[in-house]
Amino acid sequence: MGSQALQILRQGVWASLTGGWYVDPHQSTFSNCFHLYLWIFLLAFPFFLYMALPPSLVVAGTYCAVVAVFFTAIKVVNFRLHAMFDLGEIVEKRQASLTTDPQRIEEGDEGSGAHDGSQHRYISVFKLRMLPPHQLHYGYCFWPNENTLMIEEKAKPKQYYRMWVLPGKWLRVRYDRLALLALLDRNRRVGENVFAVVLASLVAFLGFLLLLQGFFRDIWVFQFCLVIASCQYSLLKSVQPDAASPMHGHNWIIVYSRPVYFCLCCVLIWVFDFAGHAYSLQPFSLYGVTFFSAHFLLCARDMLIFFTLCFPVIFLFGLLPQVNTFLMCLLEQVDMHVFGGTATTSPLSSIYSLLRSVLVAALVYGFCLGAISAPWGEAHVPVLFSVFCGLLLALSYHLSRQSSDPTILWSVSSLDPTFHTFRTPEEPPLEIKDPLPEKLRSSVSEILHSDLVMCPLMAIITFAISASTVFIALQPALSFVLYILAGVLGFLTHYLLPQLRKQLPWFCLAHPVLRSHEYSQFEVRDAAQLMWFEKLYAWLQCVEKYFIYPAVVLNSLTTEAHSVSQHPDKPGTYGRALFISVAGMKLLRSSFCIPSHQYVTLCFTVLFFRFDYPRFSETFLLDYYFMSILFSKLWDLLYKLRFVLTYIAPWQITWGSAFHAFAQPFAVPHSAMLFVQAVFSALFSTPLNPVLGSAVFVTSYTRPVKFWERDYNTKRVDHSNTRLATQLDRNPGADDNNLNSIFYEHLTRSLQHSLCGDLLLGRWGNYSTGDCFILASDYLNALVHIIEIGNGLVTFQLRGLEFRGTYCQQREVEAITEGVEEDEGCCCCEPGHLPHMLSFNAAFGQRWLAWEVAATKYVLEGYSISDNNAASMLQVFDLRKILITYYVKSIIYYVSHSPKLEEWLANETVQEALRPCLSASYVDSDPTFNLNIDEDYDHRASGITPNAFCMVYLDWIQYCNSRRQTVSKPVDSERDSPLVTLCFGLCILGRRALGTASHSMSASLEPFLYGLHALFKGDFRITSPRDEWVFADMDLLNRVVAPGVRMSLKLHQDHFTSPDEYEDPVVLYDAITANEEKMLISHEGDPVWRSAILANMPSLLALRHVMDDGSDEYKIIMLNKRFLSFRVIKVNRECVRGLWAGQQQELVFLRNRNPERGSIQNAKQALRNMINSSCDQPIGYPIYVSPLTTSYAGGHTQLRSVWGGPVSPHNIYTWFISSWDRLQKGCGAGCNSGGNIEDSDCGGGSTSISNNPVVHPPQTSAPTLPLSHPTTVQPSMGKLLGTVVLHVHVHVHVRTGFVRS
Repeated sequence: MGSQALQILRQGVWASLTGGWYVDPHQSTFSNCFHLYLWIFLLAFPFFLYMALPPSLVVAGTYCAVVAVFFTAIKVVNFRLHAMFDLGEIVEKRQASLTTDPQRIEEGDEGSGAHDGSQHRYISVFKLRMLPPHQLHYGYCFWPNENTLMIEEKAKPKQYYRMWVLPGKWLRVRYDRLALLALLDRNRRVGENVFAVVLASLVAFLGFLLLLQGFFRDIWVFQFCLVIASCQYSLLKSVQPDAASPMHGHNWIIVYSRPVYFCLCCVLIWVFDFAGHAYSLQPFSLYGVTFFSAHFLLCARDMLIFFTLCFPVIFLFGLLPQVNTFLMCLLEQVDMHVFGGTATTSPLSSIYSLLRSVLVAALVYGFCLGAISAPWGEAHVPVLFSVFCGLLLALSYHLSRQSSDPTILWSVSSLDPTFHTFRTPEEPPLEIKDPLPEKLRSSVSEILHSDLVMCPLMAIITFAISASTVFIALQPALSFVLYILAGVLGFLTHYLLPQLRKQLPWFCLAHPVLRSHEYSQFEVRDAAQLMWFEKLYAWLQCVEKYFIYPAVVLNSLTTEAHSVSQHPDKPGTYGRALFISVAGMKLLRSSFCIPSHQYVTLCFTVLFFRFDYPRFSETFLLDYYFMSILFSKLWDLLYKLRFVLTYIAPWQITWGSAFHAFAQPFAVPHSAMLFVQAVFSALFSTPLNPVLGSAVFVTSYTRPVKFWERDYNTKRVDHSNTRLATQLDRNPGADDNNLNSIFYEHLTRSLQHSLCGDLLLGRWGNYSTGDCFILASDYLNALVHIIEIGNGLVTFQLRGLEFRGTYCQQREVEAITEGVEEDEGCCCCEPGHLPHMLSFNAAFGQRWLAWEVAATKYVLEGYSISDNNAASMLQVFDLRKILITYYVKSIIYYVSHSPKLEEWLANETVQEALRPCLSASYVDSDPTFNLNIDEDYDHRASGITPNAFCMVYLDWIQYCNSRRQTVSKPVDSERDSPLVTLCFGLCILGRRALGTASHSMSASLEPFLYGLHALFKGDFRITSPRDEWVFADMDLLNRVVAPGVRMSLKLHQDHFTSPDEYEDPVVLYDAITANEEKMLISHEGDPVWRSAILANMPSLLALRHVMDDGSDEYKIIMLNKRFLSFRVIKVNRECVRGLWAGQQQELVFLRNRNPERGSIQNAKQALRNMINSSCDQPIGYPIYVSPLTTSYAGGHTQLRSVWGGPVSPHNIYTWFISSWDRLQKGCGAGCNSGGNIEDSDCGGGSTSISNNPVVHPPQTSAPTLPLSHPTTVQPSMGKLLGTVVLHVHVHVHVRTGFVRS
């Protein structure tokens, strides 16, 4: 423990302060001296230049040039040495003996091969006496016939490299790669070396430039030179691991963090100083604060100077992320808070999202500037401003419906309509295509086609409303009406209804008031039914974000533009036009994407600036815009404070180690500092993480909503990505975690299909960007991280935990699955509670948790898993005999069922090999056959004979052949027919293969199970010469024997439920045929197993060999597709981010390798173990981490039945054609017979909405896409157009009847 602490102090604390330099006792003296002198040079050189020489640009240029040359030389030598190690020539030099002359030694050094390393040299006794004592070697001996003492010395080989300097000239390098890596960091590419030299030169130039301008005095000059040295030294030998490094091992990106941040700060210091003394900027005042004044700019400069001087401490605590993370976070925050964008998934995604937002803002900016440049009339709105409003609303709507990931949009052009299905045993193996990209491309295509219609339509409607001057003529009454409507509707939609649907409403009631249909069911057997309050919730959201909030924003935009236009010559018109464009886009996109928090922000803005403090108000649009940004930070602060107070509450603190008990009382006096850290972390979106899981909290570096900086996805180990020899010998991926990860992958696909629609129906309660939920079932426990929320799309990531978790995980699973309705405690007594209410203790305890139960019966499509121990099912000989019997019958079934039977019967090689079996005296006496397990064993002949085989299986052969006659021409199945002989040979071969795999130990259970599992996964080893005829056609093994082994296991399973049922050949044949059609029986390592699960195969069966934690057992895994019930647990997102950041810091930077560390012990109030277990490997240990998956609302059938289908050009065309056809039929029927439309086209003009549209899809006149392809829901236009056409249709018939009468 002491050595680890010293290592952390050297490599962590001290190296972070100096930029990477520390004394390593495990390295050579040369390495430590080189590092020391290098550090002293980088520190002292700028300091003495500044102190000794007069300040001038010539000195700065000299310093920069020296640094550039110095770094170039080091980088070139380092790069050449690594290239020499990669491709250079190794020369082996052997140490010469004591009698070898110098000439011979030199020849040996040159690798001339003058002596052999294995030869011995002998020194006479008189020479030995001349040697000093320290040169005597231990390996001497005496020869009996000679008065001579012999010394035997083995030459010790040494190696060196030839480093070619010039053609024909080379240097001898006795350094090795590990020593060089300990001396200097490696830059693999030339571009990295050039970039490092440029950065070092920039650090030198910009830093010395600030010294010349006199920003530093006295001791701060030395401190600034220390910062310069640390930034430059990190380019040669960086801090590994850094406090902000997200990964183990060498992180090449973190090397550039210090110099890049230093250059950025130096440039900003110079810019602020220049702008502060230039007096050319026009300051402006906002809420009483003057921005961009000289005093403001100089204060910002001084703060940056202080920030730069604190670089060693800042990097010690890891407050600044690596460069790519910083870029992603900065662009993401700007896009989200300034332009109303969504969260991003990568640095490329953040650049793409910000660029499209800037492009849209620039597009509408010109219209807005042109509209407000001239005065408006009292009741007049310029046409240009109406165009601006229409474009702004349409483009904001389009942006809200697009994902931030550009690869999804690009994938539309690479649409591949080819579909693949899983293979059957009769078909060759196929590579099954992943269905997820196809669904994404189809959904994005539907969105684009729908927006092609909806965006122009919305622009035209908005233009008409804005041009009608309704937002000017009805002021101020219209504003208050809109505010009241938004507040009331928001309170009802996002507070009252979700609270009534919670498991514990207001943490007072014991049951939800509005319950789902499945709430009282013990076991869910069908899809979730659509309830009336879910329809109400969906329609309220539709009205809110498509009518109320656009009206509020357009009203504010019109009022703001009208006030600005009254003074068109006032300075700042350009800025006000830009603000109107940006603010309108931000507010509209926010209301389209996440309307759940908008009503709180709107109501606070109205109450605070209209009634409480109207003197502080600027304009309503400005107030609303900045309050939306402020409230997003206040929500983060609220979640952080809830997490901290819940985590450190003394009555429920769980000490996982002695350090936790020590840190708890010392954290109390620093509560004020903790609150300051919480405010700081909320402002900069940084996690607040507990140190080593204790009650002491520190601020980490800023992270994106996605949180994890690298894309870690689970790589499933199966036969498609492992070598064949590895599969046969070590059976990789046989652990439970690898095999069970497929169920989380299937759960991800289920969520991809339904998550967005379920969120819009309110089945998970309120949600926002970055929220985390835990789905808990009988064996599945997964954390769902919602990353991006758009208008009709949700991007999430699922992290699946172990099936058989640790003790701590089980305790936390019990905490989230057990109910508190039976608790009757009140403090220390148990007086009970009111009916349908929680007791005092239960209500108090639920308020002090970092999680809450959002739903108890959330229904998803999945697989029920049953595993039976194969050892208990094959323990006795009778059960093994039944398995072997089914094995033989299955082989006979596949032989007779195969389309290649005639080809096999006509094969001369097969006939020649099976000809001895036609003899009446033929006996196969292989020792693998046993009377105990072979039903056709002839004990008199001590083996298996054709007669004994026919007595048992001839009837089954003939029945299978009779069923075959309906498919093709009949085949002779008499006793001595080729068919019976082929079946006999294959059954003998199959049983012998089983015996060979079992090492011919049929009496023991373990070898039998081992052999059965080997055949089940396809490991057939033909060792007998009598069976080599099977190689005439490998389909005999692949399509007959291999599926026969697998089918026999399924039949053996069914035998326990109905022992005598399969004695009837009809029942047995039908059972095998049904299993072939509806079930996949395969080894779990076969890629077809994964493909079948993702393709929603109804049933699957496998034989699993589990070797985990010292256990060696075989399990029969049975999967049945059904609907699963989950408990949805909403976790405080700041709790998750804080614990994740704490684990990363503890394992990467503090190097805690203790598997039982205190930070992963169970803490029920925060679910500490489950959250920390879900971290990316190797920090956590999830068995599955999904890629970032996007769910679209259009794939949800029930939401589609509520809102209708998408409005696309194709759908409109199809709808018009079908409506015209119905109109013609109706007119013809009405004119001819006087009947109405129902007589001629029943149901053609009506739409029925079912409570369970999964079972009964809605009948619509327009064709829809298949349900497997998600589409985007348009919630009003489809039904509105259908209603209009229905009215027109009925009106035509009424008029026709009147004329005839």
